[in-house]
Amino acid sequence: MRQHGRWTVGTAAIVVLFGLQAGWADEPLRRFEFHRKAMGVDFTVVLYGAKKGAANTAAQAALDRVTRIDEICSDYRATSELRKLCAAARPGRAMPVSLDLARVLKLSHRVSKLSDGAFDVTVGPLTKLWRRARRQKKLPPADRLKQARGLVGFQLVSVDVPGRRVTLKREGMRLDLGGIAKGYAVDRAMEVLADHGFTRSMVDGSGDLVVGDPPPGQDGWKVAVASPEKPGRRSTEVLEVANIAIATSGDAFQSVTIGGKRFSHILDPRTGLGLTTSSSVTVLASDAATADAMASAVSVMGSVAGQRLVAETRGVESLFVSRVKDRLRIHRTSGWPGRSSPR
Repeated sequence: MRQHGRWTVGTAAIVVLFGLQAGWADEPLRRFEFHRKAMGVDFTVVLYGAKKGAANTAAQAALDRVTRIDEICSDYRATSELRKLCAAARPGRAMPVSLDLARVLKLSHRVSKLSDGAFDVTVGPLTKLWRRARRQKKLPPADRLKQARGLVGFQLVSVDVPGRRVTLKREGMRLDLGGIAKGYAVDRAMEVLADHGFTRSMVDGSGDLVVGDPPPGQDGWKVAVASPEKPGRRSTEVLEVANIAIATSGDAFQSVTIGGKRFSHILDPRTGLGLTTSSSVTVLASDAATADAMASAVSVMGSVAGQRLVAETRGVESLFVSRVKDRLRIHRTSGWPGRSSPR
């Protein structure tokens, strides 16, 4: 997933189609794969190198970086830096934070501003209400919803990255980085791999991924983007890409029906409720944090406004697949791979 709440993507909408070993026997580089559970999902590192020991050291360091970011950004861990910040913050008082937390909050503010609040990490109070509503299959009481919405607004957070300070402007605010922190973690893991000399690599956080230089003998990494029609079975298309980040936001596996109406697990910060339109949004960007947050924002904004935002954002492309009355509607921006008229 995504827009907010636990890190779970819930769509399995992106699948990396790893190349076969055949034909690589004469190549000096070998393929290594590593896994770890973090942020509530499975992280996978794939890299190509000559020595197993060096590959193992690099991959473990990259996954350790992911684990550390989980300890900083988790909305679930009571001991996370994020939760401690929200508990200790007082209106208007600048609080010291780590460089990682300052950076991810600054990136969040950028996407919030671009999307006019369709992506907003201050939705924590609404997230808490919506989690309970999904468990109980009952909409939040109107008064509680109104109270929570009073604590939401990306303008209520100011971030000083050089000074590593964050200011929350209202009492009781709660931040939720579920729509960006996983992408940020994938980016940092890729940096670790590069620092260890591995550029033919890939980090996949169960749907948020970055691919580096292509595997030996190939033009790029093959990535299957799935539609919501038959989750896990049918792909909308297969991309061959390199040195790019990809993220998908969708509700193929997570939704709840309340009063005969289907609600997605993807939360609209403007209403405090789950979306009612089933969709899958895949975003390409230079970094996974941006792709992650933009995929959430576009999901909330819808195909028309969301795709317009992407078209106006340099270095970002998207594929928006929605289901309307059992029919799929597919919208691609002009620079989506395979389009004949990239901008």
